[in-house]
Amino acid sequence: MNNIQLPVQITSQKLIKPNLEVIYPQIRGLGKEKINRTILNLVYKLINEQGYYQSPGMKVNGSYEIKTNERGVLSLSLINYAYPPHAAHGMTIIKSITADLQTGKIYTLSELFNPSIYYLGIISDLIKEQIETRNIPLLKPFDVIKTDQDYYIADKILVIYFQLYELTPYAFGFPEIPISVYQIESIIKPGTPLFKMLGAY
Repeated sequence: MNNIQLPVQITSQKLIKPNLEVIYPQIRGLGKEKINRTILNLVYKLINEQGYYQSPGMKVNGSYEIKTNERGVLSLSLINYAYPPHAAHGMTIIKSITADLQTGKIYTLSELFNPSIYYLGIISDLIKEQIETRNIPLLKPFDVIKTDQDYYIADKILVIYFQLYELTPYAFGFPEIPISVYQIESIIKPGTPLFKMLGAY
């Protein structure tokens, strides 16, 4: 029982400006400054990418979801919705952060896997299977994910997801492809957040 790591405490913060209200998480406790800075930097990056500073009248709302907060791993998603004046509909961007709470390291998708194995092909084949079995409508044929593909971890599931229009029509929303860690256990790099999800405390 000594290796059980309790969830970290998370508080909601608000960023409020004219036509903008973004709620984002911050972690309480010493040694979490690096992760908190990364979260806040991403908050401002999303606001900028959505054209808030360039387009007067742009309305932006932001929220977040905690996907994993256990075993020394934090995985979360920031969700920003922007509505330009006179547009037919708004646009949402979702970006995620997965961090090792002990070291403060933020992991890209490529850093979760053994570098000597072609993980891109293995993950992409699993995605292709789900596209076919779930009859996911595509804007263009799917070949392979990017090295920095969006993802988050939800307990023992790696979720690969795609932005609006990246893979499917707007009406389909955000395609999410859940992959059990046990399906890819042989290619996961030891010591990473994904590896920690394999443990049975």
